[in-house]
Amino acid sequence: MQIFLVGGAVRDQLLELPVKDKDWVVVGSSVEKMLDQGYTQVGADFPVFLHPKSKEEYALARTERKTAKGYKGFDCVSDDSVTLEDDLKRRDLTINAIAMDNKGNLFDPYGGLQDIKDKVLRHVSAAFIEDPLRILRLARFYARFEHLGFIVADETIQLMRNMVESGELATLVAERVWTDMQKALGEKNPESFFMILRQVGALKVVLPELDALYGVPQPMLYHPEVDCAIHSLKVLQIACTLSNDTNVRFASLLHDIGKGQSPRDNLPHHYGHEQSGEQIVKSLCKRLKLPNKTSQLCQLVAKYHTHTHRARELNSKTIHKVFQAFGAFKNNSLFEQFLICCESDARGRSGFTDSKYPQSQYLRDLLIQAKTITAKEFIEQGLIGEKIGIAIHKAQIQQIDKTRESISV
Repeated sequence: MQIFLVGGAVRDQLLELPVKDKDWVVVGSSVEKMLDQGYTQVGADFPVFLHPKSKEEYALARTERKTAKGYKGFDCVSDDSVTLEDDLKRRDLTINAIAMDNKGNLFDPYGGLQDIKDKVLRHVSAAFIEDPLRILRLARFYARFEHLGFIVADETIQLMRNMVESGELATLVAERVWTDMQKALGEKNPESFFMILRQVGALKVVLPELDALYGVPQPMLYHPEVDCAIHSLKVLQIACTLSNDTNVRFASLLHDIGKGQSPRDNLPHHYGHEQSGEQIVKSLCKRLKLPNKTSQLCQLVAKYHTHTHRARELNSKTIHKVFQAFGAFKNNSLFEQFLICCESDARGRSGFTDSKYPQSQYLRDLLIQAKTITAKEFIEQGLIGEKIGIAIHKAQIQQIDKTRESISV
């Protein structure tokens, strides 16, 4: 039996990046032998075991054979006849197909070391086409490593295009699409994830609402970048500098999604894109089966982001309505996420990257003062039941009015 460190741990060591998780492959063993040595089996689809002490994952070397469409259509062989080279060949990218033994010796049968040196993301073999998830996985690695200068090999780009044209992406279930998309949103350059998907034709399959923004113009006075999709990706870039929250990043990306359905006769204007965007986002979130918190923020950002840009023009009743929509009187965490998205939108434009966004603090100040109104004084006045809520509502609006006058410019 031989044990090798494989995959991301080896790759990240070679790139001099922090190693988060270690994966091991075991050659020349079997399920029975692993169990006899105290390992605990956890893999349902193929033999994966937890080390009795470290609890790290050890997988038997295996080969895969495509038997049906989709990412689950595989038969696996993992007996003691499977070699290290066999196991590495089934992996997605050459930079992930390098192994290291316990003495630090590297095994690189598919040129991963050279691709790390040349900063190239390249598929290991033609078997890449057998798993549609690999398109999303490669796009995710591109989002992670693009800032280091990595590119995607031309032949891999073509292979992914062929996969999209074959219809394989349609076999992906929503949960798997969102899992990879959410991971990509947590990378250094998540906009690169969507850009490479667009390049190979996959964006129109996994996120057609974003794909529909390409080529849609906006008024140059407010959007020097003109193209709605370019603006949306710039907004995502800014959001990444302001927050590590993937919900904030995704909501920022989708804020203008309604512009993809604006009547052509109105272009480059997008009247009512907020309301149409809310409905598009609602449908999108349902299709991808997003968590409620993600869906809620995305819909609210689409609906209300322009309110914040025009904050000083809004009357006190409208401002109060916005606060209520986010539940800000009880908990302002959702509202704070919203403000980050709005600032990202304002700064995600050519020439506006370093602009100030005083609207956020203006609304914070109004909320702070509105929250000073409590039920206590109305209870002391003898009000009960619904009358207390009505009185609080009215007093909060009056307080917003008063505060607006004191801080207006």
